[in-house]
Amino acid sequence: MKHDFDDLRNLVIGTVESVSPSEIKVVLEINAPQNTAINTGTPTLFPKINGFLLIPNESGALVGIISWIGIEYSQYPKRKGFKDFDLVDLPFPRRKLCLNPLGILKNISNDYKLERGVYSYPSVGDTVSIPTIKQLRAIVENKEKNAKIRIGVSPLAADAPVNVSPDKLFGRHLAVLGNTGSGKSCSVAGLIRWSIEAAKKEKKEKKKTIKSNNINARFIILDPNGEYTKTFDDFGENIRKFKVKIDAESGKFKQLKVPVWMWNSFEWSSITQASGKTQRPLLRQALREVRSKKINEDDEISNVLYEYFSNTLVSLQIFFNDAPSSTTDFKKRQGFGDLISGIKKDLTSFINKVNGNVKKILEDIEGAITCILQTHPRNNNYYPIFEIENITDVIKKVNNLFEEISNLELYNGPDEDSPVFFNGKNLVSHLERLSKKKNAQQYMDFFLMRIRTMLSDQRMVSIIGTETTDNKEYLFNWLEDYIGKDNAKNGEIAIIDLSLVPSEIIHIIIAVIARIIFEALQRYRRCNNEVIPTVLVLEEAHTFICKYTQGIDEIFPAKMCTQTFEKIAREGRKYGLGLVVSSQRPSELSPTVLSQCNTFLLHRIVNDRDQDLVKKLVPDSLGGLLKELPVLPTRKAILLGWASPITMLVEMNELKDDQQPKSKDPEFWYVWTGEKERKIKWDDISKEWQK
Repeated sequence: MKHDFDDLRNLVIGTVESVSPSEIKVVLEINAPQNTAINTGTPTLFPKINGFLLIPNESGALVGIISWIGIEYSQYPKRKGFKDFDLVDLPFPRRKLCLNPLGILKNISNDYKLERGVYSYPSVGDTVSIPTIKQLRAIVENKEKNAKIRIGVSPLAADAPVNVSPDKLFGRHLAVLGNTGSGKSCSVAGLIRWSIEAAKKEKKEKKKTIKSNNINARFIILDPNGEYTKTFDDFGENIRKFKVKIDAESGKFKQLKVPVWMWNSFEWSSITQASGKTQRPLLRQALREVRSKKINEDDEISNVLYEYFSNTLVSLQIFFNDAPSSTTDFKKRQGFGDLISGIKKDLTSFINKVNGNVKKILEDIEGAITCILQTHPRNNNYYPIFEIENITDVIKKVNNLFEEISNLELYNGPDEDSPVFFNGKNLVSHLERLSKKKNAQQYMDFFLMRIRTMLSDQRMVSIIGTETTDNKEYLFNWLEDYIGKDNAKNGEIAIIDLSLVPSEIIHIIIAVIARIIFEALQRYRRCNNEVIPTVLVLEEAHTFICKYTQGIDEIFPAKMCTQTFEKIAREGRKYGLGLVVSSQRPSELSPTVLSQCNTFLLHRIVNDRDQDLVKKLVPDSLGGLLKELPVLPTRKAILLGWASPITMLVEMNELKDDQQPKSKDPEFWYVWTGEKERKIKWDDISKEWQK
């Protein structure tokens, strides 16, 4: 890097006094600027904490960030051209400061570029200079190809614009942390808005000919407090809203639906508090069986037939697998003969209780068995040798019965976890039958009562109820509604308002939504060898991604919810699912999720435990930056991590009042003094509440 020494001489403000790998001490010249520097051509505040200084070297210039400013008493400086040598050598107050090395600023083709890391440290006595405006902008500027989203300006770098790349901001997960009132929710809403606006601007400039005017962006906001309901209304029809409907409300939103048949066995175990020894195995078996066939409560005989011939088919299959020994071995052929003889006796009672095709198939089974027994009559209480065709003939007839009474192919796969439709009430009745069959009623009574209570609770039924039997079509519609159609034809943002979801099921609702989205994106990549970039935003994350004790077998909804997001944090990037975690208590968040976040936007944080946690996110040499956290004003935040070339203070873009989430402090004074009217109609609220 070539230096213009005349310009450099005008910018020098001090010399290096001492050097260590993490800190460089600088002695300022007597005539160095006191409050404002004008030698860069533009008035600049100097010296200031977290400001930038340069130390020219053979590679370019080492960039340091100011971490301390003070006065120490030293010898009076001997100045050239002045007769200071006859002064009494008394301690003289010298201004000094400390720098934390940040990187190397290189001049490449008359353009500056910051390179992170330091490999060439200065020597004692090297000059220290103020960066020019062009150099300041180069220090904080993000020169990545896709750094198109402007989120704010850097007040410490002459208000240079701060841009980020969505690939890095969302691709490796983002944590937005800060106390209530620090601007955290506005930053989350702003990042979504500015990302979409930047994408639309880019698309417009390139004039791509696509039928849809929408961009192919997907943001899914899990909003526990209903803050974002009207935040993006100016986007028009590009917003999808879901929430629990109440009579007093009106608007363009859909009823939130997370039906029980979408829950997997782990989620069912957590919400029902199933014990590991008896209840959980029976629950998994029941889920597997109700998912793999229809159970018609109005036709109980179909259930009995299905269970009876399920066991019969297993027995027949065993004989078939043992062939030919099962047809020639003396003991085994007696067992087969006794089996089909017993089936024939039971068929008499079944045939008298059914009609139509089922009756015809049962008669076919009876006829096949009668034919086998007539051609292989028992002689002196012993059966002769059977043929393999005798077994396969009965198996074929039984399978015909299954096709008729089930109308569903037997499901192959992890049955208890697949989102295949079943009626919640059928699960309860089937669990009752299984508990009687296993003689486990004493362990299942309270367990079944918990399920019945949940399925009959009117507060929950509108969310978890099952109103359709077309499971494939309903799952398809659910994915289109919540994740979005092709090229985001039904909108770029989905806002899921969870404010009226009962606390008993809030964790499982959030967990199921997140898991279904994650697994849908997994399957999309497996089928298409590509990913759909999707961003999942979780507000009040400390409530739903909290710490839990490892090694305890007990499954409870909060733990299950945390584990779901831990899996997304670890694996979501591979399938295009980015996570935005917003929280005011980072010390209560799951360490696994927090460690997987590669970018952090830190607003004002006052709590000591939270401060200690976030200070571990930056290198020791830059830890001084985070000492500003307790005093950061609203809209100011520290950006650090993968999406930012350096750790920097950012003044976030300002949002209009109607674009901000509903997270403002209550206006006590204006309501008290009557400047803002509040009409109270408790009668309407109580009527709706008591339904």
